[in-house]
Amino acid sequence: MCRHIARLGPQVPLREVLVAPEHGLYTQSWAPRRQRYGTVNADGFGVGWYAPGDPVPARYRRSGPIWADQSFADLARVVRSEALLAAVRDATEAGADGEAAAAPFASGPWLFSHNGALAGWPESAAAPAAELPPAELLGLAARCDSALVWALVLHALRAGDAMGDALCAAVARLAAAAPGSRLNLLLTDGVSVAATAWGDTLWYLNDPDGHRTVVASEPYDEDPRWTEAPDRTLLTATRTDVLLTPLKEPAT
Repeated sequence: MCRHIARLGPQVPLREVLVAPEHGLYTQSWAPRRQRYGTVNADGFGVGWYAPGDPVPARYRRSGPIWADQSFADLARVVRSEALLAAVRDATEAGADGEAAAAPFASGPWLFSHNGALAGWPESAAAPAAELPPAELLGLAARCDSALVWALVLHALRAGDAMGDALCAAVARLAAAAPGSRLNLLLTDGVSVAATAWGDTLWYLNDPDGHRTVVASEPYDEDPRWTEAPDRTLLTATRTDVLLTPLKEPAT
């Protein structure tokens, strides 16, 4: 159910991260190597990136497969960035809001992606959704499970929670309301990255000498420095450091 990636590091063209690697996100859209659920990610894609001196990221999203978009090929060749988050989508429910449902979701300095699915959607989400202020619930970016997950994370961020804390709170709430959900979340503000491994694969590559960290659903090349994060883990990272923290199952 989707593949995603975030990168912090020296400025490079988007193509170098997403398209050029042998097993990059572009290839993962039709041939993922470690995806546990679904086989083809052709229900939309998106990339968000940060320009120098601007804390608010730009986004490019489409409802179709990444390989069919010639405009993206051009954009990825010329746009350069030090920080990005991108995703290819395998929709939980076909036809749910198209481009609006494609990650990354965004607000202010943040970019967000959800790899997974809420079990029992939408009935199982009633209790977590009821905790949101009505205006935020009515303002959901799309009518899909990932948009609700993002709304819960964003509510915590706006309340002052650190990125990792916001992800942990959303995972705990949703896992309790919808047991069996897959909640691999990915969040960046262009300076740091936070992610959860909860039901699907999560890998990271840390290159402190090169001031580069990549966090992804799966490795895009054969670099031996790729490391898999254990399931039920919170990952927080900067360009030079990665911290893994175990996550507890919600109380029953």
